Amino acid sequence: MNSHEIDYRIIGEDIQIVEIELDPNETVIAEAGSMLFMEDGIMFETKMGDGSQPTQGFLGKLMQAGSRLITGESLFMTHFTNRGHGKRKVAFAAPYPGTVMPINLANIYGNQLIVQRDGFLCAALGTRLSIHFNQRIGSGLFGGEGFILQKIQGDGMAFVHAGGVVIERQLNNETLRVDTGCVVAFEPSISFDIQRSGGLRSMVFGGEGLFLATLRGTGRIWIQSMPISKLVQRLSVGGGQANKEGGSILGGLGNMFED
Repeated sequence: MNSHEIDYRIIGEDIQIVEIELDPNETVIAEAGSMLFMEDGIMFETKMGDGSQPTQGFLGKLMQAGSRLITGESLFMTHFTNRGHGKRKVAFAAPYPGTVMPINLANIYGNQLIVQRDGFLCAALGTRLSIHFNQRIGSGLFGGEGFILQKIQGDGMAFVHAGGVVIERQLNNETLRVDTGCVVAFEPSISFDIQRSGGLRSMVFGGEGLFLATLRGTGRIWIQSMPISKLVQRLSVGGGQANKEGGSILGGLGNMFED
């Protein structure tokens, strides 16, 4: 195994955190600012890159870190290492309420997972993070959530956060259409595209948005029930009004067709 072998437990139900237990000299990498607590003996260091390629030169690290800026993440990552003599714990919390998904990359097709651009939380050292561009034309034109994604590679544990409840679906040469913001992750054997949701009337008055994510193939996908974009919309004044109007993108204008 190239990645460090870490132990963990998920704490909480509606708002979850992950507590990771490190043996001496074991390391976990995490997004900057996600650490909740760490026990005495845990030392942390901010680095440029994920540390999966220790012999990589400065230019390579700079290019890798620069690609993270495109996904909206920090230029740096934090490495937490147990420098004590016994087991020590460090915990991480997601930036918004939801679920922490433990993923054993050794059990994922090709040891790779495609994740929404802000979904990565932390992982065992040896895990590689890179940018993943969706080549589908529809995703590039209309899919802000699906055009630029993250690729997580390795053979150890990685942790992804999602909003609300997470559903895992296995596709067997099938097609599934999902709200564009609700796709958390999928295996690389799955084809991902953004397509219009239906006819003009359905797109305008259906309340399901103009476009839907279309996933095809054989493999696993993970869906979240409440992405941060929907949560913000529901909590905002405009989102509340849209909800009262049945989700129509035209808001109060929809009442004109009910009189």
